[in-house]
Amino acid sequence: MSLVSVGMGALRTSFQMLFDAVKSAQEENTMFQHLLGNIKSTLESLQPLIKDIEKYNSKEGRENYAIQMEEGAKLVQKCSKVGVWRKHTYTKKLNQLDKSLRRVFDVLKLQVMRDARETLVPLRNIETVLSRIEERLKIKNNQPEMVKCSSAVPEAPSVAVGLDLPLKELKMKLLKDEKVSMLVLTAAGGCGKTTLAKMFCQDQEVKDTFKNNIFFVNVSKKPNLDLIVHELYQRKGSELPAFENEDMAANWLQQFLKESRQNPLLLVLDDVWSGSESLLEKFDQFKFSNYKILVTSRFAFPRFGSPYHLAPLNDEDAMALFHYSASLEDKSSYTYEDLSRKIIKRCKGCPLAIALIGRSLHGQPIEIWQKRVVEWCKGSSILDSDKDLLACLQSSLDALDKEKVIIKECFFDLGSFPEDQRIAAAALIDMWAELYGLDEEILTIANLHELTARSLANLVVTRHERETDGYYTEHFVTQHDMLRELAIHQASQDPIEHRKRLFINICVDKLPKWLTEQKYKAIKARLLSISTDGAFSAKWPNMQVPEAEVLVLNFQTKNYALPEFVEKMDKLKVLILNNYGLLPAELDNFELLGSLSNLKRIRLEHISVPSISKVLKQLKSLQKISFFMCDIGQGFVQILDALPNLVELNIDYCHDLVQLPANLCDLVHLKKLSITNCHKLSALPADIGKLVNLEVLRLRSCADLLELPGSIRNLEVLKFLDISDCFSIKELPEDIGAMCSMEKINVSQCSRLRELPASVMDLEQLNEVICDEETKTLWEPFLPFLTNMSIKVIKEDINLNWLNKLPS
Repeated sequence: MSLVSVGMGALRTSFQMLFDAVKSAQEENTMFQHLLGNIKSTLESLQPLIKDIEKYNSKEGRENYAIQMEEGAKLVQKCSKVGVWRKHTYTKKLNQLDKSLRRVFDVLKLQVMRDARETLVPLRNIETVLSRIEERLKIKNNQPEMVKCSSAVPEAPSVAVGLDLPLKELKMKLLKDEKVSMLVLTAAGGCGKTTLAKMFCQDQEVKDTFKNNIFFVNVSKKPNLDLIVHELYQRKGSELPAFENEDMAANWLQQFLKESRQNPLLLVLDDVWSGSESLLEKFDQFKFSNYKILVTSRFAFPRFGSPYHLAPLNDEDAMALFHYSASLEDKSSYTYEDLSRKIIKRCKGCPLAIALIGRSLHGQPIEIWQKRVVEWCKGSSILDSDKDLLACLQSSLDALDKEKVIIKECFFDLGSFPEDQRIAAAALIDMWAELYGLDEEILTIANLHELTARSLANLVVTRHERETDGYYTEHFVTQHDMLRELAIHQASQDPIEHRKRLFINICVDKLPKWLTEQKYKAIKARLLSISTDGAFSAKWPNMQVPEAEVLVLNFQTKNYALPEFVEKMDKLKVLILNNYGLLPAELDNFELLGSLSNLKRIRLEHISVPSISKVLKQLKSLQKISFFMCDIGQGFVQILDALPNLVELNIDYCHDLVQLPANLCDLVHLKKLSITNCHKLSALPADIGKLVNLEVLRLRSCADLLELPGSIRNLEVLKFLDISDCFSIKELPEDIGAMCSMEKINVSQCSRLRELPASVMDLEQLNEVICDEETKTLWEPFLPFLTNMSIKVIKEDINLNWLNKLPS
């Protein structure tokens, strides 16, 4: 008979059975000794809470826990008998057992703390009132913001879910790595940075290392070094006179650190804001053994080393936190669980959002839960229903002062793209060049780094090289959906007709009511973004957007028609079409673009080029066109004929491109030609030398490209040639030396390149050769003749994890 049928004491019996099995196996089994030790540690943590399982769970729940422990005991007993060849299988099973037991522990801890929470509510209300009174007095007296340094190790919060692994990783980085003196713990607002920092201070290993030399300082927006130093000395029981200036405060800080260097010292600088680099430098300039600084911030501060990015909660941890916040253990029905999953999905792993939404639904009837979910499904933002969450996220934007106004505008523009999709940096380069005058591509990338440093976005480079050469096709941006909602929410505060940017998201054929009713005669937005799903088939109503300079169309259907109102968007400068469907999309109405005299840039992603080639009218104003993962087919000749004044042509990941049409060589205004990751491209047009104004020729990762035409010698103004990863090229043109303006060449990973022509000596302007170890030896003999030339050997780092983000 199963032990679970005996009654309430059966659970304790099952627990003891598992504990004894683990203890016995650990003594006898050396193969899994470490894993069994972890499980034993988990059980020891769980043991005091076993009585609470009986208190908080039904008979059915207790039986489930008992069965789980019985099965665990059987597994542990089997481990004592398995051979080495099955070690991998049972290692995985033991890890799953430990994870399952930790989950039981977390749930019980949440249930126990819920009761304690209820008794703390009145006290918290009093603290809130006092805090508000204190804040008003500060404003009234115009006092500076206070800095608080804890008089003891700060208490970790009663509930902390999903932070065990980050805590372990923090300890590895800050305690085990002697090279790391300062570590910046960064994430967006509400992700649990301060909670993790407090857990770090309370960790027994940390307390054993630093003992009473742990100082926790809340820095906040306006750091005051005077107050910080006074608080540090007060913590040690010393009083200081008032400082006349910041230099005096810095001198006393130096003295404090010198006095403290005899013992390990930990300083936690919590909630440090942008612009505080000089403050961090004052703490970091003194290096001595076992002096560690942990900084929590929404900003990465890259000059102080590689930061630790705190990730959102996974689904399991998010659900555990929501259960606690909403006291869901009292409502175990399928309906509540189903609604909970939908809410968790909406919160996207943001602890603050989960906790606030959970508390707002605590004790509410199920209809209120259903109403909230229905509102979100209709397009309402989660930020509309929770002002505390909005205020927390909004504070990250408030930090973007007047000097950073463009950064804030760039952040808002990221709302132009669908959730859970990567954003091509190349698309943002086109947008921001026309909207904000960021003509140099590096300015856009710099802004993306700035947003990343502030935890407002994440710039991902799928291929890392130590040398940058203006190649940003493999740069992508991702963004937490909560931040995307913030961008859309903030952009939607003005009346529709007066918004700077207008985002329209359409599910199936449900057009916005204001659009179907033709409520507004003209909308003044400079940026218009329209996103539709795979079920969209509606006909576009008329819409007047006469001021729009950028149009972003996101869709998923195999056939897509440009809205007819595009024909009247006279100021349109940039058109971006992103197809997120499985197959290249067939486009209709492309001929409408023929009337747009200001259109300068077009970017097409996952589009069937033949569908537009027959109807495309001449676009004399177009200067740049980009094809990404497009189906080129047979229509490229007509496309190029329609673009007589093209200055830049980019073709990337177009796998059916075998050869370029001869009329490419008629684009005499072309300055930049980039053909990358087109593995089937085997030849360039013989007359490519007719592109006499070409300054950049990038043929990166064209694996089947056999040679460069001899006419390339006529490209006398070409400054940069990139043939990296062109594995099939065996030699450079004999007369390459005639390219008298060549300043830079990239030949890395050209593994079949065996010798260089003698005319290389005539490349007098050549100052940089990028290559690998193999090709380095080919260039070294020319160093005595080309005195300005430097050879840079690079090692590439390909981020294969990013491949699953690209459409198939």
